[in-house]
Amino acid sequence: MAFVEINSKMVEATVLPGQRLFSQRGAMLAYKGEVSFTPNMQGGQGGVMSMIGRRAAGEAAPLMSVEGSGTVLFGHGGHHVQVINLTGDTLFVEADRLLAFEGTLEQGTMFMGSQGGVMGMVRGQVTGQGLFTTTLRGHGSVAVMAHGGVIEVPITPQRPVHVDPQAYVAHHGDVRNKLSTALGWRDMVGRGSGEAFQLELSGNGAVYVQASEEKL
Repeated sequence: MAFVEINSKMVEATVLPGQRLFSQRGAMLAYKGEVSFTPNMQGGQGGVMSMIGRRAAGEAAPLMSVEGSGTVLFGHGGHHVQVINLTGDTLFVEADRLLAFEGTLEQGTMFMGSQGGVMGMVRGQVTGQGLFTTTLRGHGSVAVMAHGGVIEVPITPQRPVHVDPQAYVAHHGDVRNKLSTALGWRDMVGRGSGEAFQLELSGNGAVYVQASEEKL
């Protein structure tokens, strides 16, 4: 495991020779050892296509590539930090919620309209988080940020989970998502999140929910 939770707002990462970590710019708090931090325009293992996806989503700021030998403390803005360990599956997470992740993970970009059709696209407009979601696939650890703490809620075929779109942080597993609302289409467009909106996640996996609806 690359990340160890020091407290609710800080993680420590071990950096080993020949291995890389990626972090959000400004996430480094302190480090020990011979560690270098350089902008990475390739966007992790996703390469140029990942970079294009991030730019299309309005995420032009490059990730930082972290290499060398030592330990690094990561945190950002006093936000709660949650470590998620992937064992071959895919994590879907908003790019601005990524604090740091291991270079063993393959990064990509998913257009929200590809899950849930038009309703998936509307979710991006409702949350103000854009129509793209970052994906991380493979074996490794990810540190994500949230407001007010995070809880992991299991998703099973017999029990889908309904989440306020603003409280959504990330999800993984074989999961489909769609936005449902008690309001009509004309009432829904242009409105903010609330009880009238529900992000329904069905399948087999887990969703991470934050305690506050505040945006990062």
